[in-house]
Amino acid sequence: MADVGTLRIDHSPAQERYEAILVSDSFGEDEVVGYLDYVSEPYQVVLTHTVVREQYSGHGYAGQLVRFVLEDIRTSGKQVVPVCSYVQRFIERHPEFADMAVPVPQ
Repeated sequence: MADVGTLRIDHSPAQERYEAILVSDSFGEDEVVGYLDYVSEPYQVVLTHTVVREQYSGHGYAGQLVRFVLEDIRTSGKQVVPVCSYVQRFIERHPEFADMAVPVPQ
C-alpha cells in the first residue's frame, strides 16, 4: 500500500490487481476510482487492463496508478508486457520505463 497524494494504491497479488483508492476526509468512505489488472509470470508481468471509473476520469488517476505499478514491478526485477493500450502510451511518454517493456506478442 502506498499513498500518492489523496490517492492510495493497494496491491492484491491474489487477485492480480492494483486498485487506486481515493482517500476521503474523515466523514466519507474511501472509494475505488480504478484498477489495473495483470498476469504474473515467472520473469515478466503482463499488464492487461487499466480502468478508471468515468466520473473520475481526467484527474490523472490512471497515470498515478500506472506509474506506481511500474515502479513496484521494477523492484521485483521483472519486465512488463504492456498489453493494455493505456500502459503502452504511458511508457512511450515516460521513457524512464522503456527498459522494462518487452514487445507485445502479435
